[in-house]
Amino acid sequence: MKKLIIFFFVLITIPAHSQVKTEIAGYVKDKADLPLIGASVYLENTTNGATTDENGYYKIVNVIPDTYNLVVSYLGYDSQTRYSIEVKSVGNQLYNFMLIEQSQNLSEVLVSNQNKLTRPRETPLSAQTFSAVEIATYPGGNNDVVRVAQSLPGISPSPGGFRNDLIIRGGAPNESVYYLDGVEIPNINHFSTQGSSGGPVGILNVSFIDNVNLATSAFGSQYDNPLSGVLQFEQREGNNIKHNTNFRLSASEAALTHEGPLFKGKNKESKTSYIISARRSYLQFLFKLIGLPIRPDYWDYQYKITHKIDQYNTVNLIGLGSIDDFAIDASGTIDENEQSSIDQTPFIEQRTNTIGISWKNRFKSRKGFMQTTISNNLLDNNFSKYKDNENQADLYFKNDSREMETKLRYSLTYFANDWKLAGGFNAQRSDYENKTIDINKGFQYDTKIDFIKYGLFVNATKSFFDQKLDFSFGFRTDGDSFTQGNDLFATFSPRLALSYEFTDDWKIKTSVGRYFKLPPYTILGYKQNDVFLNKDINYTQSDHYVIGLERIIGPASSVGVEGFYKRYENYPVSVLDQVSLANKGADFNVLGNEEVESVGRGRSYGLELMFQQKLSHRFYGIFSYTFFYSEFTGFDRAKYLPSVWDSRHLVSFTGGYKLPKNWEVSARYRFAGETPIVPINIEETTARYPDIVLDYSRLGEESLGIFSQLDVRIDKKWNFKKLSLDLFFEIQNLLMRNTPEAPKYVLQRDNMGSTIEPPNLVQTAKKEGKSIPTIGFVIDF
Repeated sequence: MKKLIIFFFVLITIPAHSQVKTEIAGYVKDKADLPLIGASVYLENTTNGATTDENGYYKIVNVIPDTYNLVVSYLGYDSQTRYSIEVKSVGNQLYNFMLIEQSQNLSEVLVSNQNKLTRPRETPLSAQTFSAVEIATYPGGNNDVVRVAQSLPGISPSPGGFRNDLIIRGGAPNESVYYLDGVEIPNINHFSTQGSSGGPVGILNVSFIDNVNLATSAFGSQYDNPLSGVLQFEQREGNNIKHNTNFRLSASEAALTHEGPLFKGKNKESKTSYIISARRSYLQFLFKLIGLPIRPDYWDYQYKITHKIDQYNTVNLIGLGSIDDFAIDASGTIDENEQSSIDQTPFIEQRTNTIGISWKNRFKSRKGFMQTTISNNLLDNNFSKYKDNENQADLYFKNDSREMETKLRYSLTYFANDWKLAGGFNAQRSDYENKTIDINKGFQYDTKIDFIKYGLFVNATKSFFDQKLDFSFGFRTDGDSFTQGNDLFATFSPRLALSYEFTDDWKIKTSVGRYFKLPPYTILGYKQNDVFLNKDINYTQSDHYVIGLERIIGPASSVGVEGFYKRYENYPVSVLDQVSLANKGADFNVLGNEEVESVGRGRSYGLELMFQQKLSHRFYGIFSYTFFYSEFTGFDRAKYLPSVWDSRHLVSFTGGYKLPKNWEVSARYRFAGETPIVPINIEETTARYPDIVLDYSRLGEESLGIFSQLDVRIDKKWNFKKLSLDLFFEIQNLLMRNTPEAPKYVLQRDNMGSTIEPPNLVQTAKKEGKSIPTIGFVIDF
C-alpha cells in the first residue's frame, strides 16, 4: 500500500497547463420528444448560458472545466436541473432535457420550478436515479453499475460481499429485471448464475450510461417478470459532431470507448452517430502475480448507433455481449483456503449476446409517440465440476445449455388533455436447450423447449387539484404456450399509485400492486424419464403494499420514510431439499435444475428511512437505514422461516465533497446485520467431496457475522487542451473488517499434500480482513 500511495502523490504533482476552456451542448425537448425553441440553459451560480435553436439544440461556450449543476427553463414549462455534471476539456457528452408543461406535469421530472424534487407519477415512491458521474466516482464501485446500486436503500450486500446479486427488500436475486434503452437484458453480469442473474462483475460499460433508474416497488405496467426490482439503464448517444476516445484503467480491467459521427461529410453535424467499446479483464494476470489459484478471464463489448431520420423519427441499434472463462491454476505453494478453492471452483465458459433495434415515432401533433423494439438475446453456458480439478478429470457434474429469446415490444403513449395514456404489448419466442449430467445425484437428461410468451399492458396517469394529487392506475397480463393453467386471466396484475402534497413541501405517497414472474428456463426444462416434471408450475406472484412520507428540504435535498409489505404466493419449492428456491441463487451454480412445486409462500416487510442531498455547496450524499424481515415457507405453508437474506438491519451512506483545483474526496459505508445460512451436511460432503452438500433442514441454525465495510476514494483531475485526465486512488475496506463468509471445508492432507485415509473433512481457517488499495485513471482525448 505504501508504494501505491507514494506513486499516487508523485503523479498529482504533474503541473497542468494554463486554464483551458471548453463547451457543453445538448437538446431540450417536450414530453412528445419534439424540440423546444428558445429554452434557456445555464450553469448554476455562473453567468454562462445559451438558448436553444430550431432543433432544440444549445451550446454553452467558454466553460471552465469543473463540476456544475445544469439548469434549463422555458416559459410555461417546469424548470429542470441535472446535478453534478462533470465538464471536462475533452470528451463531454450531450446533456439532454425533456420538459413538462406546468399544467400537465405527468412524466419524469428531476426538479420543478418550485424548487422541489419530484418523481415519476407512475412510480412516486420506492425509486432512485443516479447519473454516470455518480457511478464513475462511487468508492468501491469500480465503475460497476450494479455494484453501485447495492448501496441504495433496501439493497442487501451479497453473501460474502463480492458478488453483484441485487437483493432488494428481502427478495431473492432472480426477482429483478433489467432494461437497456427499452431492451430487456437477461444477464448483466460476467459469470452469471444461470436461472438467477448475479455474478462477480458487471457487463455494462459506465462510459455509455446517461442515467440509471431503480424501482423497488410500484413497477410500471410495461415491465414483465419483476417481483422485487426494475433496473433501467439509459444510454447516451454518440457525439454527432466530432470524434472522442476514452480509455479507462481500473482495479480489474481496461476499457476503450470511441464515439463520433457517421456520414457527416461537410455538414455541421451528422444525423447518424455511434459509440462503441471493448473491455478486457486483467484479473487473471493479477491473481497469478499474487499467487491466487483462480483465473477469471473475461471480455465484453457494447455499441449503439443512432440515426435521426427526421425530427419525428429515430432509429437506434444497440448491442452488448461477453466472453467469460473461469479456470484454476494449482501451481506454487497452496494453503488450506486455496486448496478448498482449487477443489471446489467450477469451470465456467459463458457467452452472451444481445442485439436490439428500436424505432421511435413522434406525432406531429405533439400528442404522443410510439416505440417499436425487436431484440434477440443469447446465453451459452458450459458449467463443469470435476473431482480432480487440477487435471480436469473425473467429471461429476456438467451443465451445457443455451437460452435464446427473440422479442417484439410495442408501446404507445398519448397525451389527451391532462391525461397521459400508455399501452402496448410484447411477444417473444423462447428457445432453451440443456444437457445435464449429475453423477452424485444419479441422473442425466437432454431437454429442448420452444414456446411463445406474450403480454399486454395499459396505464393512465393524471394530476388533480392543481397538481397536488397524482394518480396512476394500470394493469398488465401475461401468458405462454408451454406451462399449463397460466393464461391472460390467471396473471391479471393491477397496480395503483397515489401521491398527495397535503401541505407545502410535504407529500404522502402510497402504491399497491400485483406482479407475476415466469419461472426460469432451468425449472421449465427439467426432465426425468423424458417427462417435463415442472410443466404445471404456476407463475410466482408477489403483492406489494407501500406507504411513504416525504419532506422536501430544499432545491436539492429531501428526507423520506417508507413502510413496505411484500406477500408471495406460488413460490417454487425444491422437492429434494424441501426448501423455497428463494433461498438459492447467490453462488456459482445453476439455479432451478431440479423438480419443484409451486406451493411456497413468502413475506418481506419493513421500514426504510432515507436522506438525499444532491450536489449543493460542493457536497452530495445519500444515507439510508432499512429494518426488515424476510421469510419463506417450504411445503408446510404455515411455517415461515427466515430467509438467507434476512439480515434485519441495513445501513448505507455514500457521499463526497468537491474540493478546489479539481480534487474530490468521497466515501461509502455499508452495514448489514447477521444473516442466516445453510450449514453443510458433513457426512454427505465427506463422501461426495468436492461436491458440497447443504443441509437445508438446518436453515438458520448458523449465521454469518455482520457485514461492515468502509471504502474511500480520492480523485484528481487535469484538463489540457486536447486531453483530460482523472487519476484516482481508492482503498476498499479501510477499517480492515472481516468479510462474513460461510465456513469453508477441505479434505485433510498429510505433509506430502496427499489426502489422508479415511477421508476427514476439516474447516479451513478464517481469513483476516484486509484493506485493498487500488489506483486507476481515465483519459479522454
